[in-house]
Amino acid sequence: MTNYQALLRTGLALGAIALAGCASMPSPAELDQQAAAVMLASFRDQGIAKNDRVKQDLGQSACSSDKPPADAVAEKIMAQAKSTVKWPEGGRYLGDWREGEKVAQNGRGFTWTDGSGAPGSGGGSCYNCHQIGKAEISFGNIGPSLYNYGKNRGVRDVTAPTAAPIVQYTWMKIYNSKSYAACSDMPRFGHAGLMTEDQIRHVMALLLDPQSPVNQ
Repeated sequence: MTNYQALLRTGLALGAIALAGCASMPSPAELDQQAAAVMLASFRDQGIAKNDRVKQDLGQSACSSDKPPADAVAEKIMAQAKSTVKWPEGGRYLGDWREGEKVAQNGRGFTWTDGSGAPGSGGGSCYNCHQIGKAEISFGNIGPSLYNYGKNRGVRDVTAPTAAPIVQYTWMKIYNSKSYAACSDMPRFGHAGLMTEDQIRHVMALLLDPQSPVNQ
């Protein structure tokens, strides 16, 4: 057997092995399941941090893909998000904009050492992504500027009927951002329990109250 024949036979054998390997490769769905199992096995329950955080809902899984979700899936994600929104008790949408500024400035997040019965101890970290107040010179630009948020939308009296649509939209956006953008990067503050109802009211006032410095 010549060297050429030996090399050819070796190449054919390696090719056959490679093809056999490809034929036995797990499907994409099986690989996803294996990856999820590895992720789940890598964490443990500790304090308020539970393993259920690893499990993705429809919006998280669809928006984690390398391709945007199909229109029908995006519509389903937004519909599901809207169904989770809890409206404020007594229709009281606005609190104190001064308290809202404190929430917006507070970058503290929850840790596993926090107690489950201590809602409201976290902040909004709003300036990490948005310009809000004119006096603040340090802010992120991941999200759009919210300076003059209410003023630019014609809100002169938040109790007026004409203000109701933007007030309700803003509440829904803060409570569950996926209500209007299936793959929104904004935290779902109400849905995920990151803000209390009162904290959301205060941030609403910061954005919408004509007396807030945001709208001056």
